[in-house]
Amino acid sequence: MADAAPTPTWHVDSPLSDVPPVVDATLTDFLAARHAEFDGIDPVIEQGINELSAFIVGGKRLRPLFTWAGVRCALEGGGGSLDEGTDATSLVAAASSLEFIQACALVHDDIIDRSDTRRGRPTVHRSFEARHRHDGWLGDAGAYGVSQAILVGDLAFAWADDMLADSGVSAAALRRAREPWRAMRTEVIAGQMLDISVEASGSEDPEAPWKVNTYKTAAYTVERPLHLGAVLADAPAETVRMLRSVGRDIGIAFQLEDDHLGVFGDPSVTGKASGDDLRSGKRTYLVASALRAADAADPSAAARLRAGMGTVTTEVEVDVLRGIIVDSGAATESTALIRSLTDRAVATLRAGGLGDAVTDDLVGVAEQLTERRS
Repeated sequence: MADAAPTPTWHVDSPLSDVPPVVDATLTDFLAARHAEFDGIDPVIEQGINELSAFIVGGKRLRPLFTWAGVRCALEGGGGSLDEGTDATSLVAAASSLEFIQACALVHDDIIDRSDTRRGRPTVHRSFEARHRHDGWLGDAGAYGVSQAILVGDLAFAWADDMLADSGVSAAALRRAREPWRAMRTEVIAGQMLDISVEASGSEDPEAPWKVNTYKTAAYTVERPLHLGAVLADAPAETVRMLRSVGRDIGIAFQLEDDHLGVFGDPSVTGKASGDDLRSGKRTYLVASALRAADAADPSAAARLRAGMGTVTTEVEVDVLRGIIVDSGAATESTALIRSLTDRAVATLRAGGLGDAVTDDLVGVAEQLTERRS
């Protein structure tokens, strides 16, 4: 067996660009230990851990990245300090635990969306379904796959708690982490529940997807990870409030940009089919805003957009809907809002009294996430 790649050197002032490979190495070690502990129960358990292990590989590691940014902000001008016994290794383990919450959310999301693939491989429920068919087992293969995938997602959620609790940070740091951790776990589930209800109800109120953006993306992806990192490093309340405000703005701008790319994005940039959100009928803030504006200015165009959502298939049909959104002014309004939220977050950071290095690092990440069009 080849020697494992060495874990990159890690320090409390390591730049944000170094986060993904260190998180990868930390998760690999954690999963290897879980395999050693639980594979012997039964081959089906081994398959479940294998599926989770394959699922969690790769990705941008945004949540650990923002957690690490929170640590650095607290230590570099934010008034924080590390408890005795809390070091870079234990902090990165705590940050890495968020990837298991993300894994749970995505595994369950794929079930809800009936997705067949993710990152170029079968989704977890489809993989279990294929195994059932291959082995000729009893019952419905699809139902079996969904059932096992639900449990794999639950396992990931449980292991997130385990990884944080066993990360090695001090008992005091874990107590401080309780508030953002508890809130974040509920908020991401609440955001998913809201998202499902918006789609099922057919709501066209822009406030509905805005609320989904706040809880399903902004709080869980940026705001709470920054909050978590800051309290792990014992930041004072004013620093936490500032970082949460920054995180909320970046997170909402990030999702609004995602919604824009879902309509206008280049497949070579997004990795999705052109106009994917229009083809699937996704009810985003952008679409809801376009419908509201078109209802007032051009009801016939609003009717075409409403009827085309989720039914268009050709590029020509998609282009017609794109044109309606552009003509409504919603695309321009959304772009301006993304820029405004990002500018406000950057201004808050620049005025926050933090060190230049961490401020520049975090501003760079914010700009990258909210300007993904080329």
